[in-house]
Amino acid sequence: MGMAQNSNNQGISKDSSGHHQDTGGVADAIQGSHADALPQLSKAERIWQVIASVPEGQVVSYGQVARLAGLPGYARFVGTTLSKLPQGTTLPWHRVVNASLEIAPRNSRRMREQQRRLRDEGVMFKGQRVTKAFHWTA
Repeated sequence: MGMAQNSNNQGISKDSSGHHQDTGGVADAIQGSHADALPQLSKAERIWQVIASVPEGQVVSYGQVARLAGLPGYARFVGTTLSKLPQGTTLPWHRVVNASLEIAPRNSRRMREQQRRLRDEGVMFKGQRVTKAFHWTA
C-alpha cells in the first residue's frame, strides 16, 4: 500500500479511523520528535514524507532522510525504499545523494537521469559531487 500524493507532492496518510488526511507536507508533519509525530505511518511512508519536503534545488543524504524520518541508522533502508518506487513517481527521489554529496552508483542511465534532474533544478556539481551550497539542512 502506497501513500497518495496531492498536487503539491505532499503526502496523504490515513488517520486512526482509516480516513485520509492531508499531512500538509513534512514541514508540518515532522516537527519535534519525528517518530512520535508520525506513529501511524510506516517506515517507508515516513521516508516518503521527508523526501517530499526537500525543496527544489536542494539535496539530502540517505542518512539525513533516515534521521528526519525518525529512523537513525536506516540510511540503507532509505536507499532500498527509493529503489522500489514505481516508474514515473512524482516523489523527488533525485534529491537524495550519498553522505559525500555524490550521486550513488547505480546503472548509468539512472545516474545520468538523476544528475540531469538536479541540474534542471539549478544544482551545481564540482566533479561528481554536489556543491555544498545545495545541501539542504532541515
